Amino acid sequence: MMQKLFVIVLFLMVFVSCNNTGNQQGFSDTPKSGTIYISVDESFKPVIDQQIKVYQSTFPDAHIIAAYKPEVECFKDLQKDSTRMIIVARGLNRNEENYYNSQLTYKPEDDAVAYDAVAVIININATDSLFTMQKLKDILAGKINIPAIMDGNNATSTVRFLQDSVLRGEPFGKNVVASQGSEAVIDAIAKMPNAIGFVGLSWVGNNNEPKQVEQLKKIKFGLVECVKCDEKGIFAKPSQSTITYAQYPLARPLYYIVKENALGLGTGFKNFLMLERGQLIFKRALLAPAKMNFKKRNSVLKEAK
Repeated sequence: MMQKLFVIVLFLMVFVSCNNTGNQQGFSDTPKSGTIYISVDESFKPVIDQQIKVYQSTFPDAHIIAAYKPEVECFKDLQKDSTRMIIVARGLNRNEENYYNSQLTYKPEDDAVAYDAVAVIININATDSLFTMQKLKDILAGKINIPAIMDGNNATSTVRFLQDSVLRGEPFGKNVVASQGSEAVIDAIAKMPNAIGFVGLSWVGNNNEPKQVEQLKKIKFGLVECVKCDEKGIFAKPSQSTITYAQYPLARPLYYIVKENALGLGTGFKNFLMLERGQLIFKRALLAPAKMNFKKRNSVLKEAK
């Protein structure tokens, strides 16, 4: 009797173990199928929409439902069981790593997959289009009193980046105005010849998107002084090239953070972002791919005799 009971218990243990293999967290999706909810920094919406569209067309059984919101809200979502992936402008800091290690017994995976930029945009009729970093700082601090329009309040990655990289922790001036997202920034600048706006490059830099081409009839890029160039007085607009060669000073990374220790849909999507097809989508959106260096190769074709 005891021997039979031992065999039954052993069988059940093996059965449970086999069913849990490859999916320690108990979710039902796989890298190619199922449904996952992700939170994405709103400033990356145009390019992530393209990534999701291509991924779902490749794997029709995969459904990635993205919520676009400020960066702080994305990090709050990551603490919930319902969100296993976020796409933001920074990786985990030490305190966040310690928190997840204590809660999950493992650290979520994070890495940069592309480099974006905070684009300075101005009205098409604006006369002043050159900005030193000091001038941008004076505008954001309110020392130069022109409207500065951003994609929200202090919860967005654009606001955080400008405060960290331009203001160096100083407060914003009263001339800084919060709008309802990146599209609202673009619409406002199109109507205000004396204002300056700040948006993610993927909202305004893609010449293959008809809507963005139309927008560039009403707005234009401000040129920002290159702080790493040997020659002084060099100003650059945000582009794939100026990000890659560190000529545009307001460049920033695009990170994924995945909270999976098994092969789920989040892991499948992050692998897609890192490999050739995903990196090509970043490239075509005029961001700088972080994982692949696509070089143009010249060749000479000889006509067969």
